[in-house]
Amino acid sequence: MASALPSFEEFRSLPHAVTLLGMSGVGKTMLSTALRRDSNWFHYSADYRIGTAHLAEHILDNIKFRIMRTDPFVAGLLRSDSIYINHNISVDNLEPVSTYLGMFGDSESGGLDKATFLERQHQYRDAEIKSMRDVARFLVKAWRIYSCKDFINDASGSLCEIADIDNPSDPVISSLRDNTLILYIRANAKGEEALKRRAESDPKPLFYHPAFIDRHLADQPDDGKGVDRQDFARRLFPLLLEDRKPRYEAFAAKYGFAVDVDDLFPGNGETGKAPTSDEFIRILYDLLGAQSAASEVANTNVSRYLKVCRERAERRGQET
Repeated sequence: MASALPSFEEFRSLPHAVTLLGMSGVGKTMLSTALRRDSNWFHYSADYRIGTAHLAEHILDNIKFRIMRTDPFVAGLLRSDSIYINHNISVDNLEPVSTYLGMFGDSESGGLDKATFLERQHQYRDAEIKSMRDVARFLVKAWRIYSCKDFINDASGSLCEIADIDNPSDPVISSLRDNTLILYIRANAKGEEALKRRAESDPKPLFYHPAFIDRHLADQPDDGKGVDRQDFARRLFPLLLEDRKPRYEAFAAKYGFAVDVDDLFPGNGETGKAPTSDEFIRILYDLLGAQSAASEVANTNVSRYLKVCRERAERRGQET
């Protein structure tokens, strides 16, 4: 099967846009940050966009609600407009998003009752969908405002949960395919164990596929009474990891490509040194060549991506 790839020099000259798919902790943000620092790639962080745009009002309202109930002094200042509350979300500090999402469990230990927990899961899902549909607009802004030739979409670990993978017309999938190359970073066994250990020692709020979380909430009390929120999250993480893996694989097989973490971060897997921009483009080129030569679907995906990049280059040429 003949590959659709051009020469490496032509490939490298194209304005690239790549969506990173994979579990949180697999290296998506490390790679995105390295590309931004090395060669001015525009780093689009889905979680940052979610927190600063699509969940911002919910996050701030929750903070104000808690203050108004517990601190009369600060509450009075808020009522008189003497002070205002704002979050300090950054690419490196996404704690307000995580804190708002929360964990199911007993309210006495900071947990959320079932209804509130599921409401916030739904809000997060809507916000993540919107953040992925914003990618096309930010691709334009990245070039026109910041002169960033290349673009990296540092997607959330739950990207595989918010789209109907069997439907190529799904709004998230179609938007990402129309604008970017989808690249799944596949963790190795060592990396998966590290993720599990991290989740065991410091469980974090996560978004769960509705079918997955409904199954695990079914026999839990509606008010969360007696449920330790961290223990509940700890029990779910290994199951979540196994539940997501086939979703990631199917997403990449249908609409993109997969790279083993050891090939992306040579030497030490996720803890290895991130590639430079030139190294990353070479990895992409070799990966696309190998996978498109072995699969008609991958070859079609390569042709689609190259068409998108060339059209983007042409539009930018007309603007200058």
